[in-house]
Amino acid sequence: MTMRTPAAERAYAHVRRRLLDGTHPGGTLLSEGALAEQLDISRTPVREALHRLEAEGFLRLYPKRGWLVVPVTLAEGRETMEARLLLELFALDRVAAMGPDRLRELGHALAPDADPTRPVRDDDFVDMGASFHNRLLAAAGNSVVQDMYARLWNKQLRLTAGSVADPDNAAEDVEEHGRIAAALREGDAPTARRLLREHAGGILRRLGLGGQDIRLPPPAG
Repeated sequence: MTMRTPAAERAYAHVRRRLLDGTHPGGTLLSEGALAEQLDISRTPVREALHRLEAEGFLRLYPKRGWLVVPVTLAEGRETMEARLLLELFALDRVAAMGPDRLRELGHALAPDADPTRPVRDDDFVDMGASFHNRLLAAAGNSVVQDMYARLWNKQLRLTAGSVADPDNAAEDVEEHGRIAAALREGDAPTARRLLREHAGGILRRLGLGGQDIRLPPPAG
């Protein structure tokens, strides 16, 4: 396991936050030297942080030029959401096959990240969303699917940068999570499945990509 220095962690958090809030939009060229000077640290931890963000799909290195913030097109955004929904529905179906008690357990596990009384500001909102969806995927017990989902999540974060800072969008997202968690606590897989689809459509609408339901095949069996 790679040991990350406090300076590298600080640089990573600093740049990632600005990628997500739209300060560094797609197409921006970042400079190691400028970031190091801004953070008052050496280039080494900055470079470590930027390589980490490159591995997550946010950046691409162009030697002697800088680090390009990878643009995400609207078409990629919709395709990413379709792929995300496929994996989420797989996870839900997998848990449902384990029985209603497992669905109820999952619903209770998701509840803290779907609590409308918690703050829904910027990073809090992003962390709550990541926790909610990653708990859902983890419940399926398939590490390959989880890894695929993590890559999709990072790509979508780039596209949602502009909408994350909108408190109305954040509140709506948390409310949708709450309805999904409530259906799961009732052991109601069909309703939870429908709400997941509606949630995906809601995200697309908030991103300006249309709010129509994403057309995916029904569950097997």
